[in-house]
Amino acid sequence: MIKVLVVDDSALIREVLSKTLAADGDIKVVGTAHDPLDARDKIKALNPDVVTLDIEMPNMNGLAFLQKIMRLRPMPVVMVSTLTTKGANETMLALELGAVDFVAKPSSDLSGGIERFGIMLREKVRFAAASDVQARVHRAPAPNVPIKTAAAAAGSLIAIGASTGGVEAIRQVLSQFPADCPPIVIAQHMPKGFTGRFASRLNDLVDVTVLEAEDRMPLAVGHAYIAPGDFHLRVEKSSGQLKCRVTQDEQMSGHRPSVDVLFESVAKVIGPKAVGAILTGMGRDGANGMKMMRDAGAFTIGQAKGSALIYGMPKVAFEMGAVVEEASIEKIAPRLVQALMRIKAAA
Repeated sequence: MIKVLVVDDSALIREVLSKTLAADGDIKVVGTAHDPLDARDKIKALNPDVVTLDIEMPNMNGLAFLQKIMRLRPMPVVMVSTLTTKGANETMLALELGAVDFVAKPSSDLSGGIERFGIMLREKVRFAAASDVQARVHRAPAPNVPIKTAAAAAGSLIAIGASTGGVEAIRQVLSQFPADCPPIVIAQHMPKGFTGRFASRLNDLVDVTVLEAEDRMPLAVGHAYIAPGDFHLRVEKSSGQLKCRVTQDEQMSGHRPSVDVLFESVAKVIGPKAVGAILTGMGRDGANGMKMMRDAGAFTIGQAKGSALIYGMPKVAFEMGAVVEEASIEKIAPRLVQALMRIKAAA
């Protein structure tokens, strides 16, 4: 039984979340709190496994409270966010501060997909309960050894896939790449309305230029392209140029965007000139596509257990022989660059 504390200033939302979370019988709402001060006392008294947290609340902003939780008593937190530009920005900050994941709050009249919202909320709470927040918070920071160059052979490409916990993991990997690296394509499980803000936030933090991918957008050196929420991202080559292909065909591996879809296209179009990484996340999306990449001659790496917030997707990829090796998050960018140098030397 997963014990959850629901924190929200709206009595109606607290009631809806409590009923929704309890629907399958494996999650128990042990308490609710109307603001962070109330939540602080109830965390101490009830010792929940997971906290669901609103952002805009009286007495203390949810982000400020999240910072306190991660500093004083690290535990899994799922943000319940509004689908607005402001809400998306604050959600990105929450994930940087240590929240495991987020779910978009249902509209005020609770219409339009309350059942789907409930399924997603329960799934994310289960993932959060299985995450290793303590290890992430207490892991010693890696020494910052800058990569001076990642200039690669023409036609080279970096592919990255992630799910739960991926926002921070992707930031850590991208922050190590210099601006001369080959194009980077990324599939991160994230809903429509948030991927644009994710790309914009990353663009402010790293040396490469980060964009939300658009259909037929050319792939350029020193640029990273994020798959848009609810769309697949593929790589194609037309008129001798590598481009993004953004489509809304059926889900694969239960997801859109799907890491498998991206990796399979990279295997077919780029082959041995590609390098790829599969990062933290629950489930198996990306494992089959990464196996195709490795079989096509690409160098592939998975985030190691103890480094990944959720060692799910990397574990499946490792067990099926899809990755050449595993590494902690701070070593993934250097290993990808080393592989690119070998490709360049062999060209």
